[in-house]
Amino acid sequence: MSVIDIRGLTKSYGPGKGIFDLTLQIPRGEVFGYLGPNGSGKTTTIRHLLGFLNADSGACSVSGMDCRTCAAEIHRTLGYLPGEIAFFDEMRGSEYLRFLAHMRGLRVCPREGELLARFDLDPSGRIRRMSKGMKQKLGLVAAFMHDPDILILDEPTSGLDPLMQQAFVELIQEEKTQGKTILMSSHSFEEIEKTCDRVGILRAGQLSALVDVAHLQASRRRVYAVRFDSEEDKQAFLAEGLDITADYPLRLDVAVTGSLQPFTRALARHPIAGLDVVNQRLEDIFIGYYGEQSA
Repeated sequence: MSVIDIRGLTKSYGPGKGIFDLTLQIPRGEVFGYLGPNGSGKTTTIRHLLGFLNADSGACSVSGMDCRTCAAEIHRTLGYLPGEIAFFDEMRGSEYLRFLAHMRGLRVCPREGELLARFDLDPSGRIRRMSKGMKQKLGLVAAFMHDPDILILDEPTSGLDPLMQQAFVELIQEEKTQGKTILMSSHSFEEIEKTCDRVGILRAGQLSALVDVAHLQASRRRVYAVRFDSEEDKQAFLAEGLDITADYPLRLDVAVTGSLQPFTRALARHPIAGLDVVNQRLEDIFIGYYGEQSA
């Protein structure tokens, strides 16, 4: 049985904006990565799962409960982190956590102390004085502190420093071993790569691909910066006919999808001064993946 079940869900805000005939099932125990460029429909999907929006057509459910008619019951048991968290700014962080516990009918949240320590967060200060990173950590503690079996996380590491991003990845990996079901929207390919079993890729509100992480890794377009000692060396390398994404003085950026062999063989045939990996936005990875799909 699917824990998260979306069938034919449509919510249109105009041509290419919204989600269209979206069908997706996430079984129990799966960590599912939900990827797509800004405006592709990720947050719209999540808002339907939380019962915040009425669909034009189609339906969705969590643990067999209709997301619109049973939203209050779903909220009591679900762990949810919104992409843009609305806090009561005059509250202290500790007051906010107690408020959420009360809303869920709990006197004590079993994991609150552990999570505060994991994310190195002192919740005693007023929320309005917290940095974006501190607020994000508070949101993460709130989502996980009641030890839910199902979590929906929208851009969970936004605003976190690299150390806290790694702490989050380790938390998800631990939750995965406990059989938790997690839907996670993200802009970090590395984050998805380390935590997820499958990924759904949205494009203009439609599910463009539904693949396991291993396949997405194989389809990933990598970009390398090749540096040269002379313009002559660079021009000779250009004649190899590789996919050049940028041409700088004494440097070429080369995109490689799939096998590295043609690229490494070209490198062996020419003198180069250096080689670096170019950091990519997730959108760059989409471009390479979409290009492969349409070829």
